[in-house]
Parts: sequence; C-alpha cells; structure tokens
Amino acid sequence: MLNFIICDDNLNLLDRLGKMLETIFSKNNYDASVVFKSDNADDILNYVDSNTVDVVMLDINLKSNKSGLELAEEIRKKKRNPYIIFTTGHLEYAMIAYKYKTFDYLPKPIVYERLEETIKRLFEDANELSKSYLKIDNKNTIIDEAEVHYIKRDGMKLVFHTSSRDYDTYSSFNKFQEKLPNTYVRCHKSYIANLNQIRDVEPVSGIITFTDGGTCDIGPKYKREFMEVFKNYGSF
Repeated sequence: MLNFIICDDNLNLLDRLGKMLETIFSKNNYDASVVFKSDNADDILNYVDSNTVDVVMLDINLKSNKSGLELAEEIRKKKRNPYIIFTTGHLEYAMIAYKYKTFDYLPKPIVYERLEETIKRLFEDANELSKSYLKIDNKNTIIDEAEVHYIKRDGMKLVFHTSSRDYDTYSSFNKFQEKLPNTYVRCHKSYIANLNQIRDVEPVSGIITFTDGGTCDIGPKYKREFMEVFKNYGSF
C-alpha cells in the first residue's frame, strides 16, 4: 500500500485534491490512501518523522514559515525514498523543483486527467521497483525472480525456466541458492522450485506441476523437507 500525504495552504484545494486522489485509487484499483493532509509545513514534517510515507504532494508557494521547496529539502534529509510531486501556479519554479528528485510537477489549476496520468506512471514505477531480479551471468542477463518457475541443473549448466523462455548459464546450485528468496526450495538434486509458480504437488508420485503446465520431480532425499516447507508456504 502507498501512503500519500498532501500539503497546500488552500484548504478547499487540499480537500479537493484528496478526493481526486481517492477517486483515482478506487477507479484503478490501486492499493493506496491519503493518510494525512495539512496546510502547515511543520505538521507535515512531524508526520513524516513518525509515520510511513510513500508519496508527498507539495504546494510550492505555501503561506507558511517554509516554502514547498524548503519543505521538500527537509523531507529528503529525513527520508530518501518518498516520491515528491509539486503543485504550483508558478511555472518558473519547475526546474528548481526537480533538484529534490521530484517525480512530477503539476501546474495549477490541477486537472483530473493530468493528475490521473501522473498517478498511473507513479504506480508503474513503484511496481517496477518492487521487483527483484536475478543476475545469472557476466553478460548482465537479468530475470525477474517472480517469473522463474524452476531452476534445473543440466550437466555443467543451470537452466532457468520461465513461461516465455529458458535461460541458461554455466554455474552451480550452491552459488545461486545463497541469493534466492525463501520461496525457492530445493526439491531434487537437479531442481529448485519456485513455490509461487506451483499449481499442484503430487506427494505420492513425487511430481510438481507448475502454472504453465511444466513439471519436475521431487527427489526422495529432499521430499520430507520440501513438503514441510510447501505445507507452511502460506506463512511466508
């Protein structure tokens, strides 16, 4: 979930912007909420100090002891990662605003369609950042961890099977097991399975079926431990 906070000295706009955002979240089924709104810069800083904040929307021309730019600078000192979106009717501030690793700059009056476009891009960016990747060779070949169904040892090579294609590299299980998440479990001397991609497990026959219809074996040596992990998978 992404937590949004808003600071604007126009209370009517503060309320309107909050409602626009909640409408966008609901329309696009985004897991997000406006958790705090204020026209006071110090209140915003106090909130940032003690709460999780993912997105900050700031009016640049605050009628306060701090401008939106000064507020952004202080927020960046406290927390490096929140997205910052500036709003203002003064276009001359646009270039200065990007100094604070600004995600976007919305001119006032804020138009719903323009705001929705920005929020869509923000969620695309956040979803991309949340992905984890495996670097499988020295050629900088990377694979999204979530897309790998299983890893198979084939002689001196490792084969990373995904629904779209197979990737292979010369390496060892031991090397890759150390950097895999706990949803990857050794199930055979020649296989590591991704629990997130398993559709069915037949413990008697020792066959794992993956979401794309592919299968692999459960080795006798690994069966007990694998089944125990699989049984408790929901607690990950």
